[in-house]
Amino acid sequence: MIAKIGRSGNLYGALAYNQLKVENENGQILFANKMIETANGHYSIAQLAQSFAPYLVANRNTEKHTLHISINPDPKDNVSDDKYRQMAEQYMREMGYGEQPFVVFKHTDIDRSHIHIVSVCVDEQGKKISDKFEKMRSMNVCRELERQYNLIPATDKERNQNDKVFRPVNYRAGDVKSQIASVVRHIPNYYKFQTLGEYNALLSLFNVTTEKIEGELQGQLRKGLLYIPLNEKGERAGHPFKASLFGKDAGLLALELHFAKCKTDLKNHPNQKTLQSAVTIALQSTRDELSFKKQLAEQGINVVVRRNDAGRIYGMTFIDHNSKAVWNGSRLSKELSANTFNDYWNNNIKPEIKDPVELQPKISATNDANIPQEEPHHLFDFLKTEKHEDGLIEALGGLLPEAQGEDYEEQDFANKMKKKRKRKRGL
Repeated sequence: MIAKIGRSGNLYGALAYNQLKVENENGQILFANKMIETANGHYSIAQLAQSFAPYLVANRNTEKHTLHISINPDPKDNVSDDKYRQMAEQYMREMGYGEQPFVVFKHTDIDRSHIHIVSVCVDEQGKKISDKFEKMRSMNVCRELERQYNLIPATDKERNQNDKVFRPVNYRAGDVKSQIASVVRHIPNYYKFQTLGEYNALLSLFNVTTEKIEGELQGQLRKGLLYIPLNEKGERAGHPFKASLFGKDAGLLALELHFAKCKTDLKNHPNQKTLQSAVTIALQSTRDELSFKKQLAEQGINVVVRRNDAGRIYGMTFIDHNSKAVWNGSRLSKELSANTFNDYWNNNIKPEIKDPVELQPKISATNDANIPQEEPHHLFDFLKTEKHEDGLIEALGGLLPEAQGEDYEEQDFANKMKKKRKRKRGL
């Protein structure tokens, strides 16, 4: 079992993302701790937010006050709703949040059963609850829950899956061909996308792009793909590789079959409405591109923006790592096309979009003045977030469920301790 702890300054976004799953019948509220009850047992986003308001009003100076935790058993584990409730209560109690208001959501829109917990990390006096050694404590709690509820240990999975982990390509590290291979051989097995453009948007997160080539060979027209490594700015950083070097599944024919299958699978998919609502809320509640991206990143959604040389936005793609699906903006909704974002971000023309849910002013917003400006990328312009940010662990650290978890967290904890020791020696 893997627990991911995300922190942000956007309580409303975390609640909205999960409640929209419930409203679209892709999730349910399993448990509410110290939450204001409603007459019929159902909640709106505004009603959920009321329970946290006193804590945020009392908040002294904690910028990232919102906790968004996901708990992910092995897909083979059969966990009942009662067990999920008990595990969530025990996890929050052991982590020091047992007396906090929190709400537990179960997501049912993908095959892998899992729960999300939304809470705040400041107490009633506005003081931040200690998060010292949080990752280590979380791992220990997960191991205890695995033993207590007879779940498949995460460590057993990871020992057999190290060869499957695929990460962003680092062209400076050498052996670029093998790095690209580890990405392109696995992505179609886990993600749904319907066009080459959507595939490229997903590849861009891993510093890779692909180009379609056509030519004549012995009097016959041939088509194929080239895979090209990119640097941190989305620029070409090495020579291209033929798709045939990575096996037939990386070739154009196999991808076209994948496009067709995904088109059928995603037709009238319930997650489309959920993602559309999340994007619309972010668009309405933010003032600029960077804060828009940050709000969606906190929900596990990457945004890829494509611009021409003049800076005009001609493409918007949304990558939802929760449902493992890639959506072009205009495919989600005509109101979310590239023109809408170009008018807003380049010409300051705010779109008038009908609210997808009952909206209220955000209780606490991120201070945009404290966010450093992002350098525009010519080819691919997407948010690069540290791997510990909520929702981005799967996106950048280990897209395969088997490869997430304890190894990464232990290494991250060890690296931080090394840095602290070096600073102490320097002093």
